[in-house]
Amino acid sequence: MNDRVQLPAQLLLNLGALRDKALSADTLNTLAFSMANDLYPLLQFRQALVLAQRGESFELLCVSGLAKPQDDSPYLVWLRRSARWLAKQLHGNEPQWLSRDALKPPAEVADGWTEWWPAGVWCVPLQGRNGKRLGLILFLMDAPPLEPLQPLLQGLWQTWAYCWSTLTGQRRLTSWRPGRRHALLALALMGALALLPVRQTALAPAEIVSREAKIVSSPIDGVIAQMLVRPNQAVEAGTPLFTLDETTLRSRAEVLSREVAVADAELLAASQRAFDNPQSKSELTVLNGKAQQRRSEWAAVTAQLARTHVVSPRAGVAVYSDPNDWIGKPVVTGERILQVADPAQPAMLVQLPVADAIALEVGAPVTLYLTAYPLEPLEGKILETSYQARSTDESVVAYRLLVSIEGDGGPRRLGLHGTAKLYGERVILGYYLLRRPIAAARAWLGW
Repeated sequence: MNDRVQLPAQLLLNLGALRDKALSADTLNTLAFSMANDLYPLLQFRQALVLAQRGESFELLCVSGLAKPQDDSPYLVWLRRSARWLAKQLHGNEPQWLSRDALKPPAEVADGWTEWWPAGVWCVPLQGRNGKRLGLILFLMDAPPLEPLQPLLQGLWQTWAYCWSTLTGQRRLTSWRPGRRHALLALALMGALALLPVRQTALAPAEIVSREAKIVSSPIDGVIAQMLVRPNQAVEAGTPLFTLDETTLRSRAEVLSREVAVADAELLAASQRAFDNPQSKSELTVLNGKAQQRRSEWAAVTAQLARTHVVSPRAGVAVYSDPNDWIGKPVVTGERILQVADPAQPAMLVQLPVADAIALEVGAPVTLYLTAYPLEPLEGKILETSYQARSTDESVVAYRLLVSIEGDGGPRRLGLHGTAKLYGERVILGYYLLRRPIAAARAWLGW
């Protein structure tokens, strides 16, 4: 008895620390572990059990000194049945000492009590703020606790009940499960929302181009010798744009000029001989045709030499990528080299991917958000759409849309890129959300 009095004397001063520890618990399992183990130096119990009440049944949260038993263990099966009977033996919400000999439990409870429990158990019920019992703490002991200790522990019981009530209140909120009525209301609300009319939209990459752009192509087969203008350089009508290599054509022209001189000399000699020799008159026609042929060939090569210097057909801005991409590159007749665009008539060139395509008509509104100027969107309307989808430089099959730019404000320099938002017809929200899944399902299922 003296040992039992002396041992708690050191711990009674730390009851405040136990209460602080309970208040700092963030989960019910942490609190249950503290409840099952921290009072051992004071009560010297054989075992402590923390049971949570779930209606008429009880759930074992923690056992002192060992891990939680398996759910299908004989001890836990017996404990569930015995806890219900034991709870009915409590009167009120004060801790009570229950003795096996005094209670005379039924046979199914008494057999397990004799095998697993000592002669008595000190039951501490914990009550929530709403008056509902939260659970039980069972201290398995050989004798009841000392009378002077029970009032000192009353504050600890209240702290544990308060913390338990708070933690289980949070758990109820996080583990809330909707009932059938809530599910039906949610389905009805979703059905009503699915019928709301919304504007169908699509996003696509876009670029600012000119509505009036003249394509400048190679006039003859050759090799680019020099680009005479820089990208985005302003040009006037007649400004030199680029030149083709003249080496082959100049050599050919020089050879043909010599052949023309030879043909003219032969024709002149034959004409002079014709005065004395009638046979030479028959050669005049052949030599005259040969001279005209050489002269025509020389004139054609001279004309090609003149076309090696390409000039701008109109005033505007030279639009192409990089001069180094073209210098020394072989080109054929009609191959596109650059564009001369009018910066005063900008427009949007939108590449709408086939996967994102929606029903669009001429005149549908479009908003362009430039990458360089995201806070200054441009507004416009669709002017024309391509009949067929083509593969872009990024290997994306897309429709080509030309869109006007309305108003006078905002950045509109040619070559700026951004994302265009296209507005289609109004549809219900359900169709708007399920359009692409339905299209994918039909393509996959084939119906």
